[in-house]
Formats: sequence, C-alpha cells, structure tokens
Amino acid sequence: MSLMNMTDASVQALYFEDDGATPNSRFPVLLYRLRLDPAGDAASAFEAMFAAHQWTPLWRAGIFDYHHFHPNAHEALGVACGRARLTLGGEAGQSLSVKRGDVLVLPAGTGHRCIDCSDDFLVVGAYPHGQEDYDIQRPDRAAHSRALARIAKVPRPEQDPVSGIGGALMTRWPANASNDT
Repeated sequence: MSLMNMTDASVQALYFEDDGATPNSRFPVLLYRLRLDPAGDAASAFEAMFAAHQWTPLWRAGIFDYHHFHPNAHEALGVACGRARLTLGGEAGQSLSVKRGDVLVLPAGTGHRCIDCSDDFLVVGAYPHGQEDYDIQRPDRAAHSRALARIAKVPRPEQDPVSGIGGALMTRWPANASNDT
C-alpha cells in the first residue's frame, strides 16, 4: 500500500505581494493536500518523494516562530505529523492551518512562520538540487534590495517536489518568468 495517494491530491496556489520588508515572489506558494496512510511513516515517505523529484530533504523539525524567508533557495515543507497554524507572506500575510499530509512549496523570498502548533508537529524540509545551502533572513527594509537581487538569481527547480515533471510547479512557475517580485 502506498503511503501517499497522489491521485487524490489537491493543489492550491497562494499569492503574496512584496511588502517592502518581506520580498515574497511573483510565483505562488503551492499547497498540496495529500491523503496519507494513517499507519505509515510520513517523514520517511516525504523524504523519499522529495528525493525522487530532485529535492534534497535536509531536516526534520518544526517551523521557526518568527517571520523569515530564504533569498537563495526555494523550499518544500512536508507536514509529517501534527498540525499547525502558519503565517505566510510576512507581517501582512495570510494565516492558514496545515496538518499531516500537507506540503507547502515556497518560492524563494516567501515569508513564513509558525504561530501555533501541536506538540507532535513535525515537518520535513527539502530544497532543489543545488540550493541546499539556504540562507535564513528576517524581514528587513534596509536589506530589501539585496534580498531582491539574490532572489532574482534563484533558478526554477527542475521538478515539482510532489509530482515531478508533470507537477503544478512546472506550469504555475513559468520557466521564462523572472523570480523577482
């Protein structure tokens, strides 16, 4: 039995504007809602899925409780256990709930933080091949133009971390579009 049922996956695109401190991206955040086998090892399954689609799984942990973004890497977050309330897009962003089986694909520059989570909340974090040395930045109006310049240089991943070459990222993050805001 497969741990994840990809045919039942739904994907939502969320857009966030540059607020002058948190750059965000013209590319949308992709939110996958996957159905998982309740008895399976979701963390290992996420690691295998991400790796199969050229995203390197680097850590298992929670999500920082302060606003931050990565100016030099895209990020996939697979919720392996528990639930959380997150804010995406910076101070003026949007709050949403995530639970076991959800995957967030954050384009470089997208602000995110954890507001509240269950005691068992566990996320697998992954990055496209070549972007494993991600930088963590807090929103900063003084450093904003430097962050924008770094974000503009981040290449689009070769595959969607959930569905590979045929995934939503391939159509919703056009290859010929710049990654700047």
